[in-house]
Amino acid sequence: MAEDVSRIGGLSSGLAVILNAKDGREGSQKNLLISYYDEFAHQSVERTLEHIFDLPYKSIGPLASALDEGLVRSIIKDNFLKFHRKSDAVITDVDGRYNYSNDSGSYNVAIEESSICGGIQIIKRPMMVESDAMFSSARANVCVWTGKWMYEVTLETSGIQQLGWATLSCPFTNHMGVGDDEDSYAYDGRRVSKWNKNAETYGQSWVVGDVIGCCIDLNLNQISFYRNGISLGVAFYGIRKMGPGFGYYPAISLSQGERCDLNFGARPFKYPIEGFSPLQDPPSSNFVATKLLQCLSRLLEMQSLERYEFTSVEKLRRLKRYLPLEQLFHPISHGICEELFSTLEVDASSMEYIGWDSLLLFMMEIFGAQEPHDYLSLDKVVDLFLEFQGSRHLFEHLVSALSFGCKTASLVLTECPYSGCYPYLALACHILRREELMILWWKSSDFDFLFEGFLSMKTPNKRDLQYMMPSVCWPGSCEDMSYESSMVLSTTALGSAISKIEEKHRELCRSVIQFNPPTTSPKLPGSVFRNFLRSFLVKNRGADRNLPPPGVSSNSVFVSLYTVILHFLSEGFSLGEESCCIKANDVGFLHRGGQRNFPVDLFLKHDRPGNDVSRLGGSFSHLLKSHAVNDLGIEVIQWEEGCMDDEETRVTHLSSQKPCCCSDYVGDFMRNSKDPIKYSGRSFRGHVNTIPECSSHHSAGCSTGSLNEEIEDKPSSSDQPEPETAYQEVHRSRCLPKEIDLPSATLREEELLDTMLQLYHIGLAPNFKQASYYMSHQSQLMSLLEETDKQIRERTSSEQLKRLKEARSDYREEVADCIRHCAWYRIYLFSRWKQRGMYATCMWIVQLLLVLSKLDSLFIYAPEFYLETLVDCFHVLRKGDPPFVPTAILIKQGLMSFVTFVVTHFNDPRISSADLRDLLLQTISVLVQYKEFLAAFENNEAAIHNMPKALLSAFDNRSWIPVTNILLRLCKGPSFGSSKHGESSSSSSVVFQRLLREACMHDRELFSSFLNRLFNTLSWTMTEFSVSIREVQEKCQVLEFQQKKCGVILDLSCNLARVLEFCTREIPQAFLSGTDMNLRRLSELIVFILNHVTSTRDHEFFDLSVRRHSSSLEKVNRGTILAPMAAIIMNLLDARMATDYRVQNDVVGVFASMDCPDTVLCGFQYLLESNWADGNLAKIRQLEKFSSQLISRTQSLNSERNTCAGDVDNEEGNLCCICYACEADTQFHPCAHRSCFGCITRHLLNCQRCFFCNVIVLEVVSDDKNRS
Repeated sequence: MAEDVSRIGGLSSGLAVILNAKDGREGSQKNLLISYYDEFAHQSVERTLEHIFDLPYKSIGPLASALDEGLVRSIIKDNFLKFHRKSDAVITDVDGRYNYSNDSGSYNVAIEESSICGGIQIIKRPMMVESDAMFSSARANVCVWTGKWMYEVTLETSGIQQLGWATLSCPFTNHMGVGDDEDSYAYDGRRVSKWNKNAETYGQSWVVGDVIGCCIDLNLNQISFYRNGISLGVAFYGIRKMGPGFGYYPAISLSQGERCDLNFGARPFKYPIEGFSPLQDPPSSNFVATKLLQCLSRLLEMQSLERYEFTSVEKLRRLKRYLPLEQLFHPISHGICEELFSTLEVDASSMEYIGWDSLLLFMMEIFGAQEPHDYLSLDKVVDLFLEFQGSRHLFEHLVSALSFGCKTASLVLTECPYSGCYPYLALACHILRREELMILWWKSSDFDFLFEGFLSMKTPNKRDLQYMMPSVCWPGSCEDMSYESSMVLSTTALGSAISKIEEKHRELCRSVIQFNPPTTSPKLPGSVFRNFLRSFLVKNRGADRNLPPPGVSSNSVFVSLYTVILHFLSEGFSLGEESCCIKANDVGFLHRGGQRNFPVDLFLKHDRPGNDVSRLGGSFSHLLKSHAVNDLGIEVIQWEEGCMDDEETRVTHLSSQKPCCCSDYVGDFMRNSKDPIKYSGRSFRGHVNTIPECSSHHSAGCSTGSLNEEIEDKPSSSDQPEPETAYQEVHRSRCLPKEIDLPSATLREEELLDTMLQLYHIGLAPNFKQASYYMSHQSQLMSLLEETDKQIRERTSSEQLKRLKEARSDYREEVADCIRHCAWYRIYLFSRWKQRGMYATCMWIVQLLLVLSKLDSLFIYAPEFYLETLVDCFHVLRKGDPPFVPTAILIKQGLMSFVTFVVTHFNDPRISSADLRDLLLQTISVLVQYKEFLAAFENNEAAIHNMPKALLSAFDNRSWIPVTNILLRLCKGPSFGSSKHGESSSSSSVVFQRLLREACMHDRELFSSFLNRLFNTLSWTMTEFSVSIREVQEKCQVLEFQQKKCGVILDLSCNLARVLEFCTREIPQAFLSGTDMNLRRLSELIVFILNHVTSTRDHEFFDLSVRRHSSSLEKVNRGTILAPMAAIIMNLLDARMATDYRVQNDVVGVFASMDCPDTVLCGFQYLLESNWADGNLAKIRQLEKFSSQLISRTQSLNSERNTCAGDVDNEEGNLCCICYACEADTQFHPCAHRSCFGCITRHLLNCQRCFFCNVIVLEVVSDDKNRS
């Protein structure tokens, strides 16, 4: 038959040609298609329309007129709607449900207000609710008694919520809700339980953004729940049958502050479950809208194929039968849209449902969920819709649906990298580039709410992580090598997906920043974004509290906003050719060297959001009264980068040696790491490469994978004397007066920095703490797993072997869970550019705080979160896994200012919060444990000048623990018994030992006060230790808590004893010359400790009480406290022999004069009998000699006492009534009470009142005129 058709244009007629033929009846031109599919017969426009409208072949007769919108609408009404309504008719059977609030037959399901118990408020239409009472419950206004029904609950918070079904007989009270009665059934994902009068374990833990499907099957009498469309299993079987009109109601119970979005069918279900019907029927017009949009989709598909560069054969084979013609698009598309919007005008209430259902699916299909997206087709559709006025409302609902999709979308490994919220974000970013749609969104009352939705990203729970990372491995695991490869692929794919989502977050925020709102008063670009940030911070006041207030945003929004701003400030805005309020710069704001500026109004303006946050000097309201803002007269602070550093150690972005964040060494270090598994396992390397590298102007990106170590919450110093903080003048810094007019209406980079720090403080810090927990817990579990494997290999009894294998299985599962969580946090929170940005942020903020510290009136106004974020960021970088940079250069190459700040302000009285001073003190305590960081302190001028005296001053009732740790690290060296008892032999700081010795010798009053507190604290810890041991002995068993308590107190006592040992070694004259009070107190303390340590009835029981799990006997026993006692005695003996004081106190005589000679001799005998290391033989002989002298002197004193026993009665009236050992030769004034000089002097160290009458002592007068 091919010969019957001529060739046209060189193409075979058997392929495809377009012919122009005359229709004799109309005289109009028609486009005809010749196709080999129909024996090359003429295929007219009618056949094309049949394809577009999905009608049967030749159901459209010959057209009587030219194709236009009216003709298309008539085809839709006469052919299309009749055919599809007939073939796809849906019969709605409402039997089995009853709406008590509406008897007309229309089911508008809502919360029944009369059922509310507590306080449930609808905070957003149609049905987002929140509880403002301790426990609130409510039912819907519809019940069901037969059939299969469901409703969905989208979680806005992830706390205690009980979701399910209840009958009218279920009572709601302030303590009882859904599931607490026998005729109510609920699921609670926070507690992973199902409730029906009693709780049973069921389901999975839920997270914010989860969609919970609540299904009831009254045919089988079962209730089941679904999480994100995945069944959690049947929760309840055999529920009670109910009669017509008396069925089960959807019901919820929420604890205070919990929010959820209920959908009974007013919107399409996110995860419809087959066989289950919504409680509220969809609008009838949705069927028509869906079919019309499908027709438009086919039309666009036909036209899009024209754009592809295929041969005519390929085109035809793709079309199979029909060829779309360009001139047909306009009338057909407009006809479809006219019919669509006329339908919506009739049923305006259906717009929301259609926008969330038909339109969303249509747009996603046109645009494509993955790259490359079909931007041309989407733009054509948007242009087409915007020609119709009714489309504005439809687009409003579409934007809402896209925002909702971002909140609820889950990452799916097989869909990466275009997974999670990426498809919704990509579509939103593109359509919101249009000014008309951006204005529409901006004018919406839900602008902020929707913006938060776009910035949301669901975080996975334990089960989700198992799906995302099905295989895990770790160093030393016995897994197959394929597990490692599988984890590399998984983390790589997930990292790519996170990167794509972050890219779209930045694109959306850039569009908002560039948007110039059409207002009567002109606004600069950036004002909308700034207002959003301000309202966001105001809304989330108190979100960092242990019990945050109701209404706070999802944590993922904090993380997304922080990440966006960090990228803008670190990597630049990348705004292209479009104008913006912030000038695009080749170098990110944080990495620009030279002069830096900071507007003071960010601290001082009354209208600034968050003015209620705590400041370094106290509350904002208090500071306004004591230091008025108007008196400052400063608008901008300017300084040169690095001006606060020493000239020799200064590293800036303009110096020849670059900071770590811009150094080539970062990339080299990561590439040359020989054992990456040592840090995080090679399974964590893969995702790094998928994340965008630094901008080309930077030399290298930072390494990935950093987790912080949460600093222990230890007490800090209280009121202290003002330290010397002005150790160095501010170079090249100045303040600009207020006369200079700054463009305050412009969104400034400094303002973004201020916001970013607050976002970090509220939202990021909890993530880092959680990540730190998983990292430390993983290490502990791996140790336990190793120990268990070792015990299994030892082939114990069969019963023990069984228990060990069960324990090993549990440990392995927990290790795998920790590894998955750690991998997720690395992927989610860290990439090279983020590490770079965090480092640069630390540099920027610490220099700002140092400059401000020279201006008291400004420093006190700095928010506390600046300091807290600085310290937390630093530790995140320090504890990186793998490390951000080698420890040796982390401080040296850019953060020497950090050392300067912590050493000059940990005891700064201008910082009103003792917790903040404690934070700085704890930072020093952590850093000096590492020799690389200790070297940075030794080379820092501020540390050398400030730290020794400040540490001695800070040793008080609150901060003695961290100060002790610091002093121990600085002063500890090879000591008597240290190697035998497993104590660290790490090198101490010779520099700081010298500085501390000089500080003690030059400031005797300071040292005397420190020594007094040291004596008191060590005495207290040993008393607590003795009480704890006695409690354990009385119970005849060692509980884990008590064992831990004993071990901790013993460790603290040993540390204090080692510090006291340093004092006797380096400053022996404090004990050997002058008054013997210090020597006597020292001897009393030694005897006190010996008595408590050696008097335990059972030595093995003592060691068991203090030795914790996995601690060896060598590291924890009596010797750890006895060794420093022996060293203290020998230090004093050595000093007596090596020095020649004019008057030396008699060490042996003081010990011999103790009124408990038997205890003293017993204690020293125990010291001699202890199993010391062979290297201590010379010291042991010295100790034996001292013991012999002590025995001899004690016997001599006993003889003297016996000889003088007859004269005691005559002299008893002159003895001190406190010690009964010395003559009462000193009296208080003005009360004239008498005691001995030693007792009075010791008492006045801690109290200035008479210990007899409590009168304030004004003067102490001694009978011995030689005494001062």
